[in-house]
This record gives sequence, C-alpha cells and structure tokens, in this order.
Amino acid sequence: MTSIVTGAAGNLGVAVVAHLCERGGHVIAVDRDGAHSGLAELASRFPGKVETLTIDVGDRAAWTQTVQRLQGRDVTGAALIAGGWAGGQPVGAGGDAWRKMMSANADTAYASLEAILPLMKARGRGSIVVVGARPVESPASAGMAAEYAASKAAVVALARAAAAEALTAGVRINAVLPSIIDTPPNRKAMPGAKHDTWVTPASIADVIGFLLSDSARDVSGAMIPVYGRA
Repeated sequence: MTSIVTGAAGNLGVAVVAHLCERGGHVIAVDRDGAHSGLAELASRFPGKVETLTIDVGDRAAWTQTVQRLQGRDVTGAALIAGGWAGGQPVGAGGDAWRKMMSANADTAYASLEAILPLMKARGRGSIVVVGARPVESPASAGMAAEYAASKAAVVALARAAAAEALTAGVRINAVLPSIIDTPPNRKAMPGAKHDTWVTPASIADVIGFLLSDSARDVSGAMIPVYGRA
C-alpha cells in the first residue's frame, strides 16, 4: 500500500510514517520546505520505503503539479496531518489568529483532499484520515483558542461531508480527534501538567493505521476520539 502523509516531519507525522512502514507500506512523506532535515531522517530510517516531497500543502497549484507526478501510482491511503495551533487570547483581542488557523488547518485539509480524492476515486478504492481535535466534540473546552477549535471543526465537517460523496466511489474518509498529544513542545509549554494522561503520537498512529487499513473497510464518515486518559 502506498500512502501520502502530510506534515510527515512533525511528531505525529513521524509516528504515522513509522507505523505504516513497519507494516510493509510505502509512504510519500510530504512537508514544507523548512522540514528537509526531518524528511531526510525518515528516508534514512526507512530506506526504500519512504520518498519525500516538499510542498506547501495549502497551495492548490502546488498540489496540481504534484498530482500530475502521482498519476499512475497506486495511492490508496492518505493521512492529512499538516496543521497548527494558536491560542492564548479571547475572541476579539486582535491579531490574525483566525486567518492563521483557517489557513494552517482548514485550507491545508481542503487543498490536500481536493488533490488526492480524485486519484482514489479513479481507482475505485482508498482511505483518507484527517486530524481534528477534542474541541470538535466539546467546543467549550477550547476557551482562549476559539479560532483553533473552529478550524478543526471545519476540517472534520469537510471530511464527513466528503465521505458521504465518496462512499459509492469506494473511498472512505474518517477523522481522529486527539486530546493533548504527548510531544516535547507540549511538555515544555505545560510543564506542570499530568503528561502521563496525554495520548502519545504512537497511539494515534495506531488508530490512523487501522482506519487506513482494510480492517476498517466498513468505516467511513466517523469521528474517532483518541483522548488517552486526559
């Protein structure tokens, strides 16, 4: 199975790439220009199983060129992980958090889905997973990060609506909703938190791997909470 993973050089992306490669898959690892070293490390770690690609996944024109290169490839999986977080101030406090979050999360998911979905529809099979967040189910938990919550809700709504459209074409689309992910940056930002209750990237990767696999062949349009014990 060949899968595309966006945001591949990030903490969760690395875990998903590792999960897929360790189970015999081939991965097209995609990330931005500034992630060359992380992508190179993945290619070195999994020789022959990872090919790397640097594009702005929110750039629809860049995706058009990429899709042309992928024509004829049997791409049957995609994990759309690229995204970001911003918060710390209430709605109306000024700044451009709304634009940043919609660009980093909703726009990247849309551009990626728009590009990849036709490839899978043409082959009559495939599975796509997007990454939402816990506030999609409980927006009230996202005080001081409303823009982030709204952007992730947009990602999940997009995925679930697209899932209904793609079902008869043999393509499944699902979403995972992590709580706080146990990563070094999150530990540094919240040193006093109960880190052992957070969900690990490897655990989320297991769920994404399941959703991409044939074992989840009858699952589409789902929102899967992955909260750990937080």
